[in-house]
Amino acid sequence: MKIWVDADACPVVIKDILFRAAERTGLQLTLVANQPVRIPRLHCIKFIQAASGFDAADNEIVKRVIPGDLVITSDIPLAAKVIEKGGHALNPRGELYSEDNIKARLSVRDFMDTLRASGIDTGGPPALNQGDRKAFANNLDKLLTQYAGNR
Repeated sequence: MKIWVDADACPVVIKDILFRAAERTGLQLTLVANQPVRIPRLHCIKFIQAASGFDAADNEIVKRVIPGDLVITSDIPLAAKVIEKGGHALNPRGELYSEDNIKARLSVRDFMDTLRASGIDTGGPPALNQGDRKAFANNLDKLLTQYAGNR
């Protein structure tokens, strides 16, 4: 299992949790973004700078992900592509996307895009809170434990 991070919009606190997990487990953690991202100097943590452009970082992740890999993203279309390729997708709030819930999440996303396009202010997501961070850390740990048990 490799861990891929859609790093352009990933909160710093979530990156810190991921850095600690990579250091603890030795799993390969790769952050992908359009802009340079600071990473710790550890052999298991890498950074890939994607070309500039819409969805370039997402496309880079999809190109490289293989079945069983984990992708950290809040981008629902990216999560859908990862699941389609047999990977796992976890958002920074700790929600694990799956075949069972991704179609509904895509529908809600598309509906909200339609509302925004018609001029309705739907607001943005609330700030990441302590419960979100805990849910993320717990679900990440659960996935890493499952992986370790299957090796």
